[in-house]
Amino acid sequence: MRYWLMKSEPFKYSWDDLVAEEEGTWDGVRNHRAKNNLAAMEVGDQVFFYHSREGLEIVGICEVSVAGIMDPTDPEGKWAAVKVKPKTKLPHPVTLKQIKAEPKLADCELVKLSRLSVAEIKPDEWSVICAMAGI
Repeated sequence: MRYWLMKSEPFKYSWDDLVAEEEGTWDGVRNHRAKNNLAAMEVGDQVFFYHSREGLEIVGICEVSVAGIMDPTDPEGKWAAVKVKPKTKLPHPVTLKQIKAEPKLADCELVKLSRLSVAEIKPDEWSVICAMAGI
């Protein structure tokens, strides 16, 4: 199993939207590294759900339910997508400010590649962030 972080602007698609849908399609990504990360995902991988622009915090954990699909918003079929299901709302959302202040997360893709919308999270980083969230 691998770990990931996916960003979404909450006014466009929030954690609550995913919970209401019960399963959401992660599409519309138009960055090659993010596309490669989506393509590398497998069913069962765990994903932090991050609110970008507003909040700037990890608010929940979802799980990849369908992997290896083409982005339905791409008529040329070049871009990847996955489906995710919500698992857990974090008891204590973890802010970007907290993540940047934690030395163990200095090399995290969320910090190093701040504009990347789909980032890989190393297992040790995942554990640190989960502890910060109270889970």
